[in-house]
Amino acid sequence: MNETILLSIVTPTRGNLSAYWLEQLISIEGNVEFILVYPPGQKAQKFDDLRVKVIISPYKGEVMQRAVGLINASGTYTIALDDDDFLHPQVARLVVKYFESYPNSWCLRLCKKTINYQDTEMIKRAWDELPDLAKLAVIEPAPKPTLRRKLYADYEILEEVPISPLNNKFKLSSLLLYSKRTDQNGLHPENFNNKVWKTDITQKAITDLLNFTQVMGSITWIPFWNLDRLLGLFLQARMFQPGCIIGHRLWGEEQVRYIQRPSNIKREVRSMFAGDMLLALRFPQYGYLWNLFFYEMWIALKVFLKTRFKWIRGLFFRFLSTFANRGPA
Repeated sequence: MNETILLSIVTPTRGNLSAYWLEQLISIEGNVEFILVYPPGQKAQKFDDLRVKVIISPYKGEVMQRAVGLINASGTYTIALDDDDFLHPQVARLVVKYFESYPNSWCLRLCKKTINYQDTEMIKRAWDELPDLAKLAVIEPAPKPTLRRKLYADYEILEEVPISPLNNKFKLSSLLLYSKRTDQNGLHPENFNNKVWKTDITQKAITDLLNFTQVMGSITWIPFWNLDRLLGLFLQARMFQPGCIIGHRLWGEEQVRYIQRPSNIKREVRSMFAGDMLLALRFPQYGYLWNLFFYEMWIALKVFLKTRFKWIRGLFFRFLSTFANRGPA
């Protein structure tokens, strides 16, 4: 009889996985599964480790590939990991101990360290020992991110994570072009990735999301967006209880190494406006989501106009250059 899989690590990929990343992934210990989701038509690598599950998505793109992987997760807990980020090799042991200690939690925010993609020394350095959860003090969430970093940077603690304040009132200022967001301030999580979630909660949210998009058409045609914030807020909106604590954040040495790349070398330009639109339409009762929708709408419009201006300007200068090179008749 097979043992229960404790942790599913879900990664959408285009297939260009580095040997070092794969080596580090396979080094993760315990009864875990690694779900690698490839786009349609992509030839997948073969793996000797039976914990690796390879899936070919019926649709191309990060959104559908990650969604397919999450739906097929078999673990009690799930974490979404990009194909250039790293997890502590004993992370599964930490996850099990955490949810045994806090069975009512929805998620665990692992301690994440952001590392420049060129800093190979920091990327490849040895991992520190995992904290002993039984010895960690539980702290109420600090009111401001700057104060939180100042207070907790040098300690190993568990900080309570509140649910996103979705019942915030809609702000009329959100309708203005140069409005600024304030709803996001605080410890509440908007994003789904790099956090450990209970799989049953995640899969119910994914199923609801996919069913909702069928009413509107299909999410496969919507360009330039990702599942990270959409799923994180969608999951919380489905189970919203004002002010409830949904988990904890670990402070101390990292268990996730998040590799940061400059925006000018990223694979594609992304806008989250389409995902935010889906959130507001699915849960119109929450002012928080409408504030987010209008804020991202203006950003998307400014990006669109800036892109078009660059294109028109480039076309104009090419015309002038061609005209000038012709010389006198």
